[in-house]
Amino acid sequence: MAIADLNYVLKLFSGSEISPENENDLFEEVLLMTLARAANADVSIQHVEVESIQAILKNHTGKDFSSADIRVAAREELYAEATLVKYLRGAQKKLSDEHRVEVVEALTEVFRSDSTVSGLEVDFFNNVVVALNVTPAQIAGLVAGDV
Repeated sequence: MAIADLNYVLKLFSGSEISPENENDLFEEVLLMTLARAANADVSIQHVEVESIQAILKNHTGKDFSSADIRVAAREELYAEATLVKYLRGAQKKLSDEHRVEVVEALTEVFRSDSTVSGLEVDFFNNVVVALNVTPAQIAGLVAGDV
């Protein structure tokens, strides 16, 4: 099954359990769907955004994603049953702090990949941060005990 099918995210949302061994698979799906939807946050997906997301996904997962994977994960039909925020709220409980922060960092990379950040993108970012329950300290890289 292709990662673009978002099997683990959809299983989790339907009430199925995700084993700890599958957390990384869940992280990759959450990352893909979040970044794909981010490209659509300003209502149109540009080719340069898809290329940027492909590079960011490769950097964070070590895997190659096709432009089709990204476009499929951005499709409105996937979010007919629930919004991205609802999916993320369910997934955040199964993701480690590190994975949740990594999704936010990757999202920042996507929005900074072009010359401007729109108000819609800022709203999208804030909604993702809240849904993933990531704190401002975590975003800033501040961890108690670190110097």
